[in-house]
Amino acid sequence: MAQESAFDTFLTKFDYDTRADMKIDSKKLITLLTEKKAVLVDIRFPEETRAWRMGLGLFIPLNELPKRLDELPKNKIIVTACPHKDRSSIAMAYPRTKGYNARYLTDGLIGLAENLRGDNAKDFLEDVGLTKP
Repeated sequence: MAQESAFDTFLTKFDYDTRADMKIDSKKLITLLTEKKAVLVDIRFPEETRAWRMGLGLFIPLNELPKRLDELPKNKIIVTACPHKDRSSIAMAYPRTKGYNARYLTDGLIGLAENLRGDNAKDFLEDVGLTKP
């Protein structure tokens, strides 16, 4: 019988609590970033980040994550992000199997950017307690 991999273990222990714990939205992310309890990891392709960057966190393309895992701090929540959430949910699973507390951004970088621009920014930052109403 083949030896069980870390991903096998992750899947066999997957339950509703795990499902809830692997997600984070923009409001919670901004709060954790402000408190220095989390690190945002942009996992998009290099071509995508050359066209547009958030300016927050680390840039580690998804396909480079295995060889660059040691760049992630073990003492913080790792939040993976892509424009929507398809790749970031894949990216979140890898560090989790390596002992990291990882989550993926449910509203994606597009949702985060939408919250941090124009008229939305004021309300958003008030909601997370970073500005006075």
